[in-house]
Amino acid sequence: MGDVELTLPAGAVSRMLAGELAVLPTDTVYGIAAVAAMPEACARLYRLKQRPLDQPTAVMLGSLDGLARVLPELAGRAEAIVRRLLPGPVTLIVPNPAARFAHLCGGSPHAIGVRVPHLDAAVASLADALGGVLITSANARGGADPARLEDVPPSIRDAAGFEVDGGELPGVPSTVIDITGREPRVIRQGAGDATTLEALA
Repeated sequence: MGDVELTLPAGAVSRMLAGELAVLPTDTVYGIAAVAAMPEACARLYRLKQRPLDQPTAVMLGSLDGLARVLPELAGRAEAIVRRLLPGPVTLIVPNPAARFAHLCGGSPHAIGVRVPHLDAAVASLADALGGVLITSANARGGADPARLEDVPPSIRDAAGFEVDGGELPGVPSTVIDITGREPRVIRQGAGDATTLEALA
């Protein structure tokens, strides 16, 4: 994203709380998002992406403070790693002892993926105001990760209530790391590998 601050459409928060989906830029790729605490909107997003309901999906917040509000049980070693790596182009699978957002956790409700990207201020504020968004790459299942809004398939753009153009993004999805075990485990290599692994050393 460039130096120009992005502008959200009027009523973006209330529109998403009413169930609308949105195409949003992150620090890696464009994603399709729904309010994480709304199972019906999340299920619609899953259907749109033809994503199996038992496949976990991360919750994105706009700040570490926002993450702490929705996942207050995050503590100890996991919290220390989260604060070391985020904000950044990383998805962390963290302990979820209260089984929050269980509808997004697949068959493992006591672990959850979280994202706090480097976001434009308006998008970050939106994510925090909504108490987190379910977000996944705005591509067709198995398709290329969209680096530009124009790369998002028409079927996804048409299903979104609104979209935010953040210009050209890196186009490489986040690195996914599971920190629920004794040792961090890289599930998917992606953006920020070198700095991520250095921070975990």
